Amino acid sequence: MIPFNRTSFDGNEVQYLQQAITNGHTAGNGPFTKQAEEMLSHMHQGSATLLTTSCTHALEMAARLLDLGPGDEVIVPSYTFVSTANAFLWNGAKPVFADIRTDTLNIDPESTKSLINDRTKAICIVHYAGIGAEPDHFAEIAGRRGITLIEDNAHGLGATWKGRPLGTFGALSTLSFHETKNITCGEGGAIIINNPSLIERAEVLREKGTDRSRFLRGQVDKYTWVDNGSSWVMSDLLAGVLVGQLERFSEIQKARLKIWNVYHSVLGDWARRNGINQPFIPEHSQHSGHMYYLRFPDEMSRDSFITHMRDRDVLAPFHYQALSSSPFGRMIGDLHLEHKHTAAASDTIVRLPLFPSLTADELLQVLSAIRAFSTTEGEDAMNDSNA
Repeated sequence: MIPFNRTSFDGNEVQYLQQAITNGHTAGNGPFTKQAEEMLSHMHQGSATLLTTSCTHALEMAARLLDLGPGDEVIVPSYTFVSTANAFLWNGAKPVFADIRTDTLNIDPESTKSLINDRTKAICIVHYAGIGAEPDHFAEIAGRRGITLIEDNAHGLGATWKGRPLGTFGALSTLSFHETKNITCGEGGAIIINNPSLIERAEVLREKGTDRSRFLRGQVDKYTWVDNGSSWVMSDLLAGVLVGQLERFSEIQKARLKIWNVYHSVLGDWARRNGINQPFIPEHSQHSGHMYYLRFPDEMSRDSFITHMRDRDVLAPFHYQALSSSPFGRMIGDLHLEHKHTAAASDTIVRLPLFPSLTADELLQVLSAIRAFSTTEGEDAMNDSNA
């Protein structure tokens, strides 16, 4: 069975993990933590970077840094992972769901603008599939209204918008190093701090609300409890693995983009014949090669395709379900809001296997299985099974 994702540690990851064990500094803020943060800072135009235990925790840090709480609203796309909403809800703020664009599947500016009111304190955009969500436009919208822009950049490390790295447009941005992401340490994340006035407090919040970071730099003679923080520091063991991945970042990206481009070119005619949409890349966007997805005409043909691929030993899963229409989303959201483009994406998307160790033979097997499917045959098969 060809999996959707397969992690590869082909560089110094294991060596650095062993080195962290041997050095005896396995908790956070060790030498590998500092090295990884410096490497990520360099990729984000020198912005301060703090490793966290997950992207979810990085988003929670963002909410805490902005003092979001009861009575505050944060606009988020309905088509995203639950963490994008949970992080703000966890701090007492209300996530307000916006619809997405039909082309990029990123949060829609017009839908967002219609939701802004006096309670809106932040907008959190998601760069879906590593394709820029018009971050300069959202920065302008937020700036005009005195609202903070946050970028959930879990998919977009290394991608750019108009030549500028994603994750550098908002006051804060977040990254994920989950095993399904372009680079991974199993579980992990980072918060990128583009507003220098937030750096010192971010260090405090990440260190359980203490000024331990200042103590380690020799700025105070002892550290103590100064704020309401949590334990969000990544272990140096995982940071060592992450450094090994970051050293190979260009190599990993090159491999992913090569596979992405093969899918896009080889499947073009097949997709047009079957009424299937391929990813749309805007003129100003250099994407990250994080994901290759197909959008089917309807849910029936999408589900038939997933079964068709599984029968041919290829895993091709669907993706997010609309948060606004989920059981919990309906409890906390505004039921009168319509998110038709989100609903359509939830019902029709399939993701294809995409990882650097996908071999040429495996890629050929995936492509052969895809081209053996037609939406008409899928409908016939579904109708037969329901007969």
